[in-house]
Amino acid sequence: MLDLLKTLILDSQETVLPTGTPRRLDFAPLPGKASVCIGVRRAGKSTFLAQRMHHLRMEGVPRENILYLNFFDDRLHALPHLGLSLILEAYFTLYPEKKNRETVHVFFDEIQVVPGWEPFVDRLLRTERCTVTLTGSSARMLSREIATQMRGRALTWEMFPFSFREYLDHAGIVPAGSLSTKQRLTIRKAFDAFWESGGFPEVLDLPRGLRTRIHQEYFNTMVFRDLVERHDVAHPRAVSDLAHWLVDHTGSLYSVNNLTGYLKSLGHRIQKQSVSDYLTWFEDAYILFTVRLFDASLARAQTNPKKIYGIDHALVTSVGSGILVNAGHLLENLVFTALRRLTPDIFYFKSRTGREVDFIALLPDRTRLLVQVCETLASPQTRLREVSALEAAMTELGVTTALIVTRDEQETLEVAAGTITVVPAWRFLLDRAG
Repeated sequence: MLDLLKTLILDSQETVLPTGTPRRLDFAPLPGKASVCIGVRRAGKSTFLAQRMHHLRMEGVPRENILYLNFFDDRLHALPHLGLSLILEAYFTLYPEKKNRETVHVFFDEIQVVPGWEPFVDRLLRTERCTVTLTGSSARMLSREIATQMRGRALTWEMFPFSFREYLDHAGIVPAGSLSTKQRLTIRKAFDAFWESGGFPEVLDLPRGLRTRIHQEYFNTMVFRDLVERHDVAHPRAVSDLAHWLVDHTGSLYSVNNLTGYLKSLGHRIQKQSVSDYLTWFEDAYILFTVRLFDASLARAQTNPKKIYGIDHALVTSVGSGILVNAGHLLENLVFTALRRLTPDIFYFKSRTGREVDFIALLPDRTRLLVQVCETLASPQTRLREVSALEAAMTELGVTTALIVTRDEQETLEVAAGTITVVPAWRFLLDRAG
């Protein structure tokens, strides 16, 4: 095994891994802490490791100072029984002169497949002169578990499918500060393509039929690997039926009671607590996300109906039945994922008079962003409903600005509570999800 490890280390240093489109991830490693990249399957975590290694090489780091292993390699299946210390022994056998003299940049891909990896990484950080970057499938490695197991020696970074800005990077489109008419048309055309394809890197340039099949394969793998297998679920069919119901009701309200009743109507002998657990696990695996009511009382927020959104609007289209999810719901989902890249603190708001605003996001600087999503404001009744709901929320919360995201409309509205800016979705994505 020692000779095999040396061979794998040398091979990785000579192999040029595909780096793909550079990700706009605000990645900033800290000394003494492992950097852990987590997120949904197929979002590009392994490619991001390749980008980080390429970045180091461009900065002048010798390739010999980079140690990379992918633990999904079948040749490493015996390593857990022999001990992870063999990795260090193999590396420093190759490069004894670097021991405690030069910084070694360690990259471990899919490390969660190796039991007992946490103490090994902890020892690496304490005893060796190194940086450590890890990726892991959310099926076995969650951020809160890393925080516990690494005893505060890890920082986690979330990886999502491509944002619209990353999609433009992939397409070679560089928006200028002030857009010309031609650039505006180019970006709107790119948005239409992004609307169809979504953000999973592998499917961006595929025809629709093949993209749909791959999305469905992704979804099934997420549900059965990240939930059923990970948690040894006794009723796997119930998890699958629940997942598909939630996808079909993207952007809609639900309660645990009505979900439990639905599953029982299908013949599943399921308890409310199990349904609550499934919902938590969906979010842990970055598949489906719950949005609660914005309320100072956590109890009220928990007992009120919640809304559901998917990790990717095009995945929702591919997996859903196509009966219940409309373009308005998909646009809402698109706005949610853009906000989720910025903050996990996203809620919906209901005024004292019962008017509802789709999102209130608590941004990292703790400001509140109110966002209403509406495909078009062409109807006077729709305009009145959306604007009055936002104005009521602005008044109650003391917020002076708010947004309405539409498919392709733009204007500024002055109301008694402040200013409401109407923006097309492509502009919202450029401004907020860069």
